[in-house]
Parts: sequence; C-alpha cells; structure tokens
Amino acid sequence: MYSTVLILHSWTRWLVLLFGLIALFRAFSGWQGRRPFTGADNGMGAAFIGSMHLQMLLGLILYFGLSPFGMKAFETAGGAVMKDPAGRFWGVEHIAAMVLAVIAAQVGRTLSKKAADPVVKHKKAFIWFLIALVLVLLMIPWGVWNPARPLFRL
Repeated sequence: MYSTVLILHSWTRWLVLLFGLIALFRAFSGWQGRRPFTGADNGMGAAFIGSMHLQMLLGLILYFGLSPFGMKAFETAGGAVMKDPAGRFWGVEHIAAMVLAVIAAQVGRTLSKKAADPVVKHKKAFIWFLIALVLVLLMIPWGVWNPARPLFRL
C-alpha cells in the first residue's frame, strides 16, 4: 500500500507543476495584457488547485498512515528525528511548506474569483500562484540531488 500511494504522490507532482505553470502563465499574461478573466483562466486555476488538493491528500495519507518518515517517526524517535536532517525534512519541513503552498494557491484562487476587475483577478492569481509554486519547487525532493529519490518513480 505504501509503495502504491508513494508512486501516486510522486507522479501527481508533475500534474501540480504542469497545471501550476500554465495557471501562472495565464495569470501573468492576463495581468500584463489587461485581458478579460475567461473561463479557461478560471478552469486552469481550478485544475491547479484540484491537483494541489489531490497531492496534499496523498501526502497526508503517507504522513499519517503509511510513511516511516511521518508521524510514526515522531512516535518512535521523539525529538531525535529533529537531529536527523532527512527525518526533519520529511517529518517537518516538507509537509509544513507543502501545506503552506496549498493554502497560498487556494488564497490566490479565492481572491481572484472575488475581485471585480479582471486585471486584478489575474494579478492576485499570479502573485499567490507564484508563492505556491516557489514553495512546491523548493520542497520537492528532486532526484537530481539525491539519486535515491528518482524523478519518475515506477
């Protein structure tokens, strides 16, 4: 079960990045081009948020139920996990930053939907989606730096 959820979590990151980059591009071009906020802009924001929520759900399942680096690590190792860089990354830093990224993306979508002016809609979406994507990019365990964490898990 752990392997299956980990593979899904690993592959879903690519959806998050794809939808996030497209939503960010649409928001930036809409803001700078002063164009109307279309259904496609709204839909891409929804796809980004939906993929973020799916990714967070899979991550929480791993963290609270299946992963040896989640809550189980705190229960067994206590404070010692904070002295281990890998344990601290998975047990605290990764999950905290990713939850903040989901919150930022959701705030951006909510504020952009509530704004009256289309240019302001795009601007708010761009700023908050950018914050979310930066957090995601910083906290993805890229396999380039750690060959034990492949970019494409099979």
